[in-house]
Amino acid sequence: MIRVAEHLDGVVTSGGNVVAYDVMRNQAHFGAADVDGHAIVWEVTDPPAGDWIVRCDRVDFPPGGIAYLHTHPGPGIRVLVSGRIRIDSGGESHEYGPFESWYESGPEPVLAVASETEETAFVRVMLLPREWEGKRTIRYVNPEDEDKPKTQRATIFLEQPLAR
Repeated sequence: MIRVAEHLDGVVTSGGNVVAYDVMRNQAHFGAADVDGHAIVWEVTDPPAGDWIVRCDRVDFPPGGIAYLHTHPGPGIRVLVSGRIRIDSGGESHEYGPFESWYESGPEPVLAVASETEETAFVRVMLLPREWEGKRTIRYVNPEDEDKPKTQRATIFLEQPLAR
């Protein structure tokens, strides 16, 4: 449904359900874009039926940061841009380094644990039902985690209607 590719020497996109992230400028573009330099590009290849949006955002963690066991209302692909992160989901645990990617289905619970020694950040593109536009999407699985301090910080770059 979504695929991602890294382009070290720049990229030009011509439109459609494509998000281009400019690594050096920390900016994202939907549809047509021209990124001169390191870029990450997500493409929605098989749009789901219904009224959906594409969100691109960045999540930053301080050293030792954690996103407690949680879900999201839609799927997406994350790409780590700095630090290291461990992702536990579906009975498996994987550690990722810079410019490695992983897929999250949305309803499958995920625990994210950032590096203890360095700041960590990933950029993601998610597909969300339209009613989630402008809203925080993380939903904690365990009620007691709702009241714990949240160290991660999300910055939304864009939200666009998914084209058919």
